[in-house]
Amino acid sequence: MDRESLPPRVGFRTNTLSDERLRYVRQLGVSDVFVNPVEPGGGTGGDVFDDESDRTDTDRRLPLGPDEVPSVAYLRSLREACEAHDVRLAGIHTLGYNSYGDVKFGREGRDDQVAAIAELIENMGEAGLPVLGYQWNPRGVVPMRTGTTRLRGDARGTDFDLDAVEGASDPALDRECSEAELWDNYEAFLEEILPVAERAGVTLALHPIDPPTIESLGGIPRLFRNVESFRRAMETVPSDNHGLKLCLGCFSEMGVDVADVVREFGETDDVVFVHFRDVEGTAESFNETFVDCGNYDEYEVMSALVDAGFDGIVIPDHVPEMHDDTDWGHRARGFTAGYLRGLLSAIRAP
Repeated sequence: MDRESLPPRVGFRTNTLSDERLRYVRQLGVSDVFVNPVEPGGGTGGDVFDDESDRTDTDRRLPLGPDEVPSVAYLRSLREACEAHDVRLAGIHTLGYNSYGDVKFGREGRDDQVAAIAELIENMGEAGLPVLGYQWNPRGVVPMRTGTTRLRGDARGTDFDLDAVEGASDPALDRECSEAELWDNYEAFLEEILPVAERAGVTLALHPIDPPTIESLGGIPRLFRNVESFRRAMETVPSDNHGLKLCLGCFSEMGVDVADVVREFGETDDVVFVHFRDVEGTAESFNETFVDCGNYDEYEVMSALVDAGFDGIVIPDHVPEMHDDTDWGHRARGFTAGYLRGLLSAIRAP
């Protein structure tokens, strides 16, 4: 399946590449998916947005951790399973915290985790998976969300209220870490990993911390919390194989002009793929909502992506919980994918 000269298009993230899931994706007119890894032995690494549904006879998942790196043959089998449904496997959506926590904090085990990530990237390149997303975020150590908010028709959107975080300043780790130390650890990681990615033909895509702007939670400095931190990330170790997993919801939480952010990083060709979601409110108090609601003008933002020459994948990412929906949110994701495809069609119309 040719990946060259593809237009901007809608995709999905999913924990399973079952025939049922892939068939549904294709029925929606979507041809690209990212697979979410799961922890070896089960579990999703503390991500409240990852589903555990659709366990079927054709369930295909990606166990991933520092002690379990998928082989080239297994990655290739996942890609071929997608291709059998006329779907492209765009890459691995994110690294779990279990894969990089020691690297982030400079702990014993750091070198083993770097070696495992390098092996993963090499295997991805050989298997034809071109993108690896990552967070650099202590997922599961401090809370991402504190509750839910009622949306239209009694749907529910996750929310965050800093005042509801108990012990927000209490240390979550056994020692303090300075922001400068975490930046040094991050730079050392990039210096080791990006040459591997360049040789393998794999592009790394950095996601913001969620919620952003807050300087510290659980005594842990939050590096990727504002626009300036992403400029620094792109400049620290320049590489054509490093860019952004541009989460529009996180930038909306920052209270910045999201269309301007898209233009800035789109024009420098730093956008690898996009999380197209929105919130009501900003970082210290917000709730997620439907894609046609929220802080920014979705038509303006999608137009900015197209005008900047973005030719990658836009995924719904988080979606509201709708009545009688599945864990994965088939109804909500179907609505969101249709809405995003409609935006793209309207923008391309003569």
